[in-house]
Amino acid sequence: MSVRLKELAQQCVVVTGASSGIGLATARRAAARGARVLLAARDDAALATICDEIRRNGGTTEYLAIDVASEDAVQQLADKAVERFGGFDTWVNNAGVGLIGPLRDIPTEDHRRVFDTNYWGVVYGSLAAARHFRERGTAGAIINLGSVGSDVQAPFATPYTATKFAIKAFTDGLRIELMQEKLPVSVTLIKPSTIDTGFFVHAKTTFGTPTKAPPPRYTPEVVVDAILYAAEHPKRSIPVGNEAIIGAAVAWLFPGLTDRAFSKITPEAMADREHDQPKPDNLSDVPAEGKERYGWYSARSFSVTTAAQTHPKTTLAAAATLSVLAIAAIPSIRRRLASTRK
Repeated sequence: MSVRLKELAQQCVVVTGASSGIGLATARRAAARGARVLLAARDDAALATICDEIRRNGGTTEYLAIDVASEDAVQQLADKAVERFGGFDTWVNNAGVGLIGPLRDIPTEDHRRVFDTNYWGVVYGSLAAARHFRERGTAGAIINLGSVGSDVQAPFATPYTATKFAIKAFTDGLRIELMQEKLPVSVTLIKPSTIDTGFFVHAKTTFGTPTKAPPPRYTPEVVVDAILYAAEHPKRSIPVGNEAIIGAAVAWLFPGLTDRAFSKITPEAMADREHDQPKPDNLSDVPAEGKERYGWYSARSFSVTTAAQTHPKTTLAAAATLSVLAIAAIPSIRRRLASTRK
């Protein structure tokens, strides 16, 4: 069944993890494009401030402070969207927490907490959204934030990466089941490369030092382009950043080589000795939020591979133009080669 999604300006969009990083950037951009936006996160104060800012800029928004690790709380979020906006058209599962360090040093309860938020938060949100679309018989989009870590293991981030592998499996399974039901619901997995947000700043670490995002890094706006494109155009998955495609391909083609290369990485490579790590971490507490990125390190604001997926017509036209120019240049190249042989 083909799925036809509304233009963003006609939608209500629910975004979890909206108090910082990718979620915050998504909420701001969606509101600026005319969507009604419902924000969710644990930081009540940050959400209130963000909503005030969006309203001052002409946007329509509401918020609910919840922990997505609670199924009841996630259902309250869905009910809030119905109560405030009459329903929703796109649900973005973005909330997540970080845990970095060797497995030998990670307590089981911390490992479990990462799954409670990153994996079960996606499950609860996806099922609540699917239930809403099923009961109303309306088209909609469910957008889940995976990671390059959905395809490639990240050193010293095994619990986090395990949740992203699990999110990929769940998202694919949900898509298949909704297709079998013939429901007009698009289910998309977004797979960002390393993004310059507060993830590493607020992640809990057992290294004894703050950690930093490994390069190359991208700004949150690159991911937002993919998310908002998926809100209007059914897509199975969108890797964000060149590394999300290249890294996955290399790991699939050369798994042993990838394992050996990653085994050479040490905690020192991820240590950030230039900045003090803010407290508390976001695993079991609620650090002060409200920033899209910290900007401590340089980040790219454009990705060719992501642009190719979110602007297919422009990309096709550019490719066709380059092909024509290349073909037109062949006679000149041949003449030059011939002249050099004389």
